[in-house]
Amino acid sequence: MYKYRAQLTKGDEIRYISHLDYAGVMERAIRRAKLPAAYTEGFNPHLKMSFASPLSLGVTSDAEYMDFELTKPLCQPEIFDKLSAALPPGIRLIKLKPVKEPKPCEGKKHKALMAEVEQGIYEVVAPLTGDWDAAVKAVEKYNGATEVNYHRVTPKKTRDIEVKQYMIEPVKIGMSGDWVKLTMNISITQTGSIKPAEILELLHNEYGLSVALGRALINRSKLMGQGKDLIDLV
Repeated sequence: MYKYRAQLTKGDEIRYISHLDYAGVMERAIRRAKLPAAYTEGFNPHLKMSFASPLSLGVTSDAEYMDFELTKPLCQPEIFDKLSAALPPGIRLIKLKPVKEPKPCEGKKHKALMAEVEQGIYEVVAPLTGDWDAAVKAVEKYNGATEVNYHRVTPKKTRDIEVKQYMIEPVKIGMSGDWVKLTMNISITQTGSIKPAEILELLHNEYGLSVALGRALINRSKLMGQGKDLIDLV
């Protein structure tokens, strides 16, 4: 088998499709591209493909990652061109690299793609509805807190999450026109993480950041492991 890793986007056109639907779109794109895709065995075979950390609904991304396998070797530019041509609006192929599996004598295989994820960088923008200096102070107060708790409520369970354990760097604040721009560098672990929308909610409700929450836009700019973009780990 011949394995490849793709870096893709999730644009405004499809910000509200689920992770499962996104995976379905990519599966159909590989078929339309007529690539010699590898399939699992059994009664319900499906394409051998996997994805990194899924996005929340409404979040766009410049850093979606997919590993997929082919049964025949093709030159990298041919795969790139065929797959790019088969993608719908809202998804763009940025980079494509072969995954070089170690030889049996060299040790273990690559980790699963999802297991390689350690951090994500997000850009959050929202209209400023109050004073700029007060907004800066709100972010500074949040950054200076040693412990911050978020009360997460889901259909299945309710729990409190200590947020600061997932903050790799302090939240950065800037302005883009009349919009506040926040940069969040968040740790993603196998046991949990915090969402940028949840941090924004805390900043608004607990620390007095005056922004229009309902108009906030979130984009994932990087997804990393071992301090590198995931595309550079293969």
